Amino acid sequence: MTDRRPDPEARTPTSNPVLLRALAWGGVLAAIVLVVSGILGFVFAGTEGLVSALLGTVMAVVFMGITAASILLANRFASSDVFVGVFFGIVLGGWLLKFIVFIVLVVLLRDAPWLNPTVLFLSLVAGVIASLVVDLLVVAKSRIPYVSDVELPKAPTDD
Repeated sequence: MTDRRPDPEARTPTSNPVLLRALAWGGVLAAIVLVVSGILGFVFAGTEGLVSALLGTVMAVVFMGITAASILLANRFASSDVFVGVFFGIVLGGWLLKFIVFIVLVVLLRDAPWLNPTVLFLSLVAGVIASLVVDLLVVAKSRIPYVSDVELPKAPTDD
């Protein structure tokens, strides 16, 4: 009996171009948020505000990137027989990594005298909202069918 699974290149999930596009547009929008929040932070809180805005935006971008990168990494195992377990293990590991890094950063930066907590919070929220808007727009315009990556069985023939 022959293996009916398609070759590994054909089993690459169709979500990969969407995730790559989301990462690219997320980077562009993150640069815009970085500049705007940096200027506003400097205007309202001086150097502390500038540093806080830059740090908050970088944190948002890194957290957004970890999610998309973990899904792209997990999709490399699409041709594996244990794809589902590997996929969810990698994605869950990425989420746990983000959670741990966030908690560590909150504890380390909690009493930092060189940060303005309000500017840090607002720039972090602006970065998160910007990445959510990018994800929403990229997915909404992706034109991927609801059911993709499926190979239907051959139609029966009348012999």
